[in-house]
Amino acid sequence: MMYREGAYVIEPVFPATMGYEGAVVAVGDDTGEFQIGDKVSVIPSFMFTEYGTYGEVANLPVHAVVKHPENLTMEQAAASWMMFVTAYGGLIEFGKVQKGDFVVLGGATSSVGIAAIQIAKMQGANVIALSRTHAKGDMLLEKGADFVVATTEDDVTAKLLEITNGKGVNLVFDPVGGQEAAKIINAMAQDGRYIIYGALSHDDIAVPVFPILGKHLTVRGYELFEITTVPEKLAQAKQFVYDGLASGRLKPEIDKVFAFDEMVKAHEYMASNQQIGKIVVKV
Repeated sequence: MMYREGAYVIEPVFPATMGYEGAVVAVGDDTGEFQIGDKVSVIPSFMFTEYGTYGEVANLPVHAVVKHPENLTMEQAAASWMMFVTAYGGLIEFGKVQKGDFVVLGGATSSVGIAAIQIAKMQGANVIALSRTHAKGDMLLEKGADFVVATTEDDVTAKLLEITNGKGVNLVFDPVGGQEAAKIINAMAQDGRYIIYGALSHDDIAVPVFPILGKHLTVRGYELFEITTVPEKLAQAKQFVYDGLASGRLKPEIDKVFAFDEMVKAHEYMASNQQIGKIVVKV
């Protein structure tokens, strides 16, 4: 049994269902590493239809619970785990990002995009943030990106090759896909990895064959559950994110905080797509 004391995060999840994150206090027993009174957070690691979290009391499986560092507020803790674990899986577990790599991040103004910027920079990579326009370019540079490419304003392939001095990008972490993906794949380096973790364009991904054959590229789909439903991978992700949060090298990005009785306004604000980072509902 988990009793909440703090904050929830609301999430848009394709195709328009609502997910969660939570900051809660453990009050159950027989939970191994947890003691009554521990401050913990919830990691999305089960189907949204299995457990409810919009309430004062939530019953959650122990594998979905994680202690958070003492340097975080409850709001920060609630805003951390989904985005950082998602980015960890794509960049570290499957992307194998290395120091000096050029990494392209699609949807860079999203919470996962900003988390990915931080993780890629921690690993010593060069970050190329994608945004539809240059309107948010300065903000992305402030958040740690080294370069910004506007997908509706720039020649994406030419720009990526220019940035990498013609060598191409090593890793792509993209929630968009669609026909525009070909422009990125055409600018990838030998043995490059393209990881798609969403379908924001709603169109099938365009995959040019000759770059894949000639450069031995890897194109794969990825979802958070590949990490959170495998105990050893989840344990590694928890440790990586915990250490990053405790050291201050990972910092959750909170756009706006709503009171619990403003839940409707919070969802309306999320639907407006104005936010940069997380929307938190405080209890």
